[in-house]
Formats: sequence, structure tokens, C-alpha cells
Amino acid sequence: MRILGLTGSIGMGKSTAAAMLRALGLPVHDADAAVHALLAKGGKAVAAVEAAFPGVVKGGAVDRKALGARVFGKPAELKKLEAILHPLVRRAEGAFLQHCRQARHDVVVLDIPLLFETGGEKRCDGVVVVTAPQFLQSQRVMKRPGMTEARFRQILGSQMPDREKRRRADWVVETGLGRRPTLAALARIVRALKR
Repeated sequence: MRILGLTGSIGMGKSTAAAMLRALGLPVHDADAAVHALLAKGGKAVAAVEAAFPGVVKGGAVDRKALGARVFGKPAELKKLEAILHPLVRRAEGAFLQHCRQARHDVVVLDIPLLFETGGEKRCDGVVVVTAPQFLQSQRVMKRPGMTEARFRQILGSQMPDREKRRRADWVVETGLGRRPTLAALARIVRALKR
């Protein structure tokens, strides 16, 4: 089984690329979705997050806005949160890979926003980085609810620069050219991995 890592900075089209890879028949493990599940009502991280950040749980689920306010721009607090979440996300990823091996999938995708930042590329047979021109990235991100210029700059500051991600990638997919060229590029990569 070949493992394809998928990553890209905020607003570069990673979610769209992940959906396209699913449409091409590949199972995709979404690290962000795993975090959402861990923080939701009944999630495995709720009690630990409440213990570390008292008052962020409301109605049995972590209030992500309240948690964000506690950790955003505070490296020590963010590290404390990551120490809780990262092992649980890795466990979910391990279960996903085990299931895919049993189902005899030949190629699977790990969709991880901070793939290079967390050393996740070591677990992959190849990495796709999605990218787009800066003006397009900015347009996409600023359309998100509650996004501000300051928050956008802060998020970018916590991520590896796009040029460095592109340098480390096995494949770079330009998402600013439209959906059809993006899908065609991803399909070529999947064919290459299956060979």
C-alpha cells in the first residue's frame, strides 16, 4: 500500500484536492476532521482539553472559539494542546491505515495541514503540495467567516512558507488554474503511484 501525503498552506485548495482524490476512489484520512471529532461531544480529547484549559467545554463539547482564544498566539499553550491532540490524531490515522491495508487499497491519502511541520512526510511514500498565487490565497482565506488580516498573518506565521513546502514536495499541484487542471494533475499522480 502506498501512502500519499497531501498538504498545503491555508487557502491553497487542500480540501478541494482531498475531495478530488476521494472522487478518484482513494480513501482519505483528514487530520482536521479527526481533530473536530476529538473535540466534539463524546470526543476522546474533551476531558483532557477541559483539564488543561478549564472552562472551554460547553454542553459536553470543546468550544473551539473559546479554546482558540486561549491558545492562539501563545506558543506554550498551543504546545500543551498539541501534546493532547497529536497522539490521538496519530492513533486515528493508524486505525485508518490498518483498515485500508485489510481492505487491500493500493493507494491511500493522509490529508495533514502541518505535514512537514510535524515530520509527517516520513510516514508517506510521496507528498503532494497544493499551491496557488498569493493574491488568490488571500482572496480565498479572507472569505472565511470571522477571518481578519491579523489572524490570517498569524496563521501564515505558524505554517512553513509555501516556497519551502513546494521545494520539499514530490509533486506540486497548482490549484489557481481551475478545477479541471487540478483534477487532471491529481489523476496523473495517482496513476504514477499505482504503477
